[in-house]
Amino acid sequence: MRRTTIAVSLLLIAGNAYATTVTLVLPGSGQPETTRVAYACGDRKVDVTYVNTPDNQFAVLDLGDKTIVAVSVMSGSGARYVGQNYEWWSKGKDAQFTDLMQDPQKPIVCSGS
Repeated sequence: MRRTTIAVSLLLIAGNAYATTVTLVLPGSGQPETTRVAYACGDRKVDVTYVNTPDNQFAVLDLGDKTIVAVSVMSGSGARYVGQNYEWWSKGKDAQFTDLMQDPQKPIVCSGS
């Protein structure tokens, strides 16, 4: 069985900037495909790096003040990712960003470029 290795570097900005490299070894073959998309979410910019293998999909969201690593979960339409207390749901050039801890939940509509 072949394995795919994915290295994700996260840059977190909180006072002093630092980077953390996380390496995931996943079963399967083939090289991961990465795509970067910049989104305008109201007055906030969100840069997203999508990492896709045949069996696993991730979205790394750079929110400026924090980085969220989200994994794909089932969706009826589009690509839905969940990480920490956030949901990122993209379809075509559009996406929604939701803080799942808000009551009521208020998705922010985003447009990709």
